[in-house]
Amino acid sequence: MNTESNPIPSESDLIKGCLDGNGQMQQILYDRFASKMYGVCLRYAGNEEDANDILQEGFIKVFKNLGKFRSEGSFEGWVRRIFINSAIEQYRKKVKLYNVSEVYENTVEDKSINALDMLATKDVMNIINELSPGYKAVFNLHVVEGYSHQEIAQMLGINEGTSKSQLARAKGVLKKIIEKRMEEKKNENN
Repeated sequence: MNTESNPIPSESDLIKGCLDGNGQMQQILYDRFASKMYGVCLRYAGNEEDANDILQEGFIKVFKNLGKFRSEGSFEGWVRRIFINSAIEQYRKKVKLYNVSEVYENTVEDKSINALDMLATKDVMNIINELSPGYKAVFNLHVVEGYSHQEIAQMLGINEGTSKSQLARAKGVLKKIIEKRMEEKKNENN
């Protein structure tokens, strides 16, 4: 019986092992990031099947491009960026955003999103998944990932005004959904 414990490999050893084609190191890398990256995929996907497709595509890209990682930032951040880009690529294939006017850009106050803080994470994910693909992509990129509207516009191939408008509209839709759910809960309790 083997009593040796397998130490957790360092990030650099893990990357080197994967680059050398070590299947055990590749499995460790997958196990280390799969659940976190699945959460990212699920935020952008319309359903679990699409999230699994993005997850698979993302890991293919991670392993294919591992030699390009330059240790100039966190490895997890580099991996996350690949998964976000994979989700955006799938989004682009499935949905075409049309440039819209900026009329609604500032019509919804950010305080409407604060109601999300009162909901469980699962409830928040379900509510966000009710958004149209365009609204959901912009909302996730801006609110969850922290990208600027200029960056979002470049990633999605839209103009900056469209990104702002899509975010404002997403917030409006979220506000209506949350208000409806809170009213339903209130009625259930009465």
